[in-house]
Amino acid sequence: MLNVGLIPSEDPRVVIADDQRFIDALASRLRMELKPFVATDYNGVIEALRSKRLDIAFLGPFSYVLASSLADVEAFAVAEPAKQGTTYRAYIIVRKDRGIHSLADLKGKTFAFVDPSSTSGHLFPKAALLEAGFDPEKHLGRVVFSGGHDASAIAVQNGKVDAAAIADGLFDAAVARGLVKREDIDIVWTSAAIPGSPFVMRRDLPADQRKRIRDAFLTMHDIPWGSKGVLKRWVAVDDNTYDVVRSAARVLNLDLKQYK
Repeated sequence: MLNVGLIPSEDPRVVIADDQRFIDALASRLRMELKPFVATDYNGVIEALRSKRLDIAFLGPFSYVLASSLADVEAFAVAEPAKQGTTYRAYIIVRKDRGIHSLADLKGKTFAFVDPSSTSGHLFPKAALLEAGFDPEKHLGRVVFSGGHDASAIAVQNGKVDAAAIADGLFDAAVARGLVKREDIDIVWTSAAIPGSPFVMRRDLPADQRKRIRDAFLTMHDIPWGSKGVLKRWVAVDDNTYDVVRSAARVLNLDLKQYK
């Protein structure tokens, strides 16, 4: 059996449903049973890797940077969805009726990040605010962590917060599912391209098993992937790809070991 970790970027039930076709395809190629696991937060998946309760995991870019500092894991493949490619972007979204048109207009407003370990839902938006001279801890009003990109979208739509950080693809998914009305929402900030979310494996897995896993990923093509559309293929990747994420963490003066 291969234990597979999935970060709770959305409602765990949605995550499992979206990934089921991919999990089935991987199980078929490996000729192994796969057991998916979605933790209650991002760090739950990292801890499960560190304690060797997971063999491989799908992490966000910053989650991977954290995991690589705490556990003996390596990134080996990044997804290329047909409609997005191997990079994505972070947004800051607002309701149109809140009078927010720029980052400066966020002063005193309520704001939802996703999770402290989320790349597009925390790290990059917060770094951008700081680089613009806007200190979230001083200049925002109430700040919350919603726990999922879909929850952040809903919080903005329902007026629970004035603004939120969210991944571009997951914003599109929230619109497609009817969780938010596109006509009600403005995007006031968009990040530069961020390297896509990697699959990682423990380095202490047997060498032949690691090769089988790599080969299985790289032979998968055109797999239906829930709200993400079609998974065109997996592309080989290595640790250096995520140095740009480490640079963003330095803007926030983050000590990665504090997450241990």
